[in-house]
Amino acid sequence: MSLERIKIESLARVEGHGGINVTFDEGKLKKVTVDIHEGPRLLESIAIGRSPSEVVSLACRTCAICTLSHRYAALRAMEKALGIEVGPKVQLMRDLMHCGEMIESNALHVFLLALPDYLGFPSAVHMVPDYAEDVQAGLRVKRFGVRLMELTSARPIHGENPVIGGFGRYPSKSELLKFKYAAEALIPDAERGVEILRNMRQPNYMEEGMTFMCTKPAHDRYGWVGDRILTSTGEEFNGWDYRKLTNERVVAHSMAKRSRYKNKPYMVSALARFNLLGERLEAEAGEHFRRCYNLSWIRNPMYNNVAQAIETVWALEEVPRLVDKIIAIEDDPDICMPSRDKGAGSAAVEAPRGTLYHHYEVAADKVVGADIITPTAQFLDMLESHIRVAARNLIKEGDTDDIELKLEMIARAYDPCISCATHLVRVKGL
Repeated sequence: MSLERIKIESLARVEGHGGINVTFDEGKLKKVTVDIHEGPRLLESIAIGRSPSEVVSLACRTCAICTLSHRYAALRAMEKALGIEVGPKVQLMRDLMHCGEMIESNALHVFLLALPDYLGFPSAVHMVPDYAEDVQAGLRVKRFGVRLMELTSARPIHGENPVIGGFGRYPSKSELLKFKYAAEALIPDAERGVEILRNMRQPNYMEEGMTFMCTKPAHDRYGWVGDRILTSTGEEFNGWDYRKLTNERVVAHSMAKRSRYKNKPYMVSALARFNLLGERLEAEAGEHFRRCYNLSWIRNPMYNNVAQAIETVWALEEVPRLVDKIIAIEDDPDICMPSRDKGAGSAAVEAPRGTLYHHYEVAADKVVGADIITPTAQFLDMLESHIRVAARNLIKEGDTDDIELKLEMIARAYDPCISCATHLVRVKGL
């Protein structure tokens, strides 16, 4: 069997519209590209000349899936630019809303997008006759995440309650306790995803070494927010220096920019967070991590699925802790006002798919500079590299059956956020 070209025109079960092209020349691998078909959003240009509060509301519309991660990063960057320091209750509330997004997004990916691949189904709908309880468990966890986002941000998508300097409204004690008990009750549902994936054999035909990056929490616990950036090469950077880490560039075959660190691909993701911070995990999530972790986690992107499943458990365990701390602070703080009308600020938060950067420059209370670097734009080169290794190894071993699915599974393991998905695969040259 000779193979000239593999063309996956549209990746299925990912957020967005992208494809994969693998080209061979006389049986040898010639070229691999992950193509992003969607046009640029131009939000950075739209931000220029607008007020900081308006830009925060624009920034969260970068993505409906990662809406609160974008808002969180924009808020932190704007507050640094404007000289605002928020108090502990504001920080705890923001961490709580962040849990909602992580739970919703991770549950969506693990139960509805990734598990069908492992269990041999084309979609989660087709899983229902044999795995109804698992699909229902995933939907319950996902629904809880959406409701928590709605509680903290006032809407399930693009919520406006988190504002520069604080929150417009704080939930009542009874509302918070309702979510605390619901989170505790849902932990067994989230653990279903961990157990299914833990007992699945992960394919290894794409394995190669990776460099990982993530934010370093200010405390000694696991977390998603910090002003320092960790790398698996043993280096640590101030988040202000994010451009030295990301080194964005344009490639001809994609509408998305690409990033490299020291001219090499790198990965940001739940897998990156676990490789760098996994030993900090506590309680049941920590136990799951120690049972599941092995040295393949530093070479195999398929373990990102397992990391997301465990991270969902951690987030559900974190919700009660945050609720108790929020309730303990009885008074709702006023919104902090800016101490200046000009300045510059950079901030990083961990979105579901990895480290997200926002940078703003403000003058006379108007934004004069903006820069947003998303996780997907950072790991696309690494994704291409893993698909290249997989294609080379599969052809070498003569394992070309279902090769499109095998390559798609690698892409889905990264959980790329492009925007909305279609389902069309076409292979040429078989």
